[in-house]
Amino acid sequence: MNAPRRRHIALVAHDHKKADLIEWARINKDTLAQHDLVATGTTGKMLTEQVGLNVRCLRSGPLGGDQQLGALICEDQVDMLVFFWDPLEPQPHDPDVRALLRIAVVYDTPTACNRATADYLISSPLFAA
Repeated sequence: MNAPRRRHIALVAHDHKKADLIEWARINKDTLAQHDLVATGTTGKMLTEQVGLNVRCLRSGPLGGDQQLGALICEDQVDMLVFFWDPLEPQPHDPDVRALLRIAVVYDTPTACNRATADYLISSPLFAA
């Protein structure tokens, strides 16, 4: 039997959603640790320090990290995007956030914008295929 495919997972969270993402990552630490993780700056640092995951950190979202993730999606270097964004909190870099979400849809990248959807994606039989 073949080993499960190693996925490239992008992790992002707005300030008011970082605690939710950290909690979700703790619960799924064993699964996430088997894959290649990339995150925007602060989120990646928190995942490394608070959860103990090995994460490639890009720039902070407002400083170009969202755009860097978009470029990785365009280059087929992201298999799944987990982006806990806050639709009720205005973001100064909202155009970058919308561009990242748009590019994820254009490139048919499975995207979770909340915990329920992230749970569905990571537990899907297609995730392990």
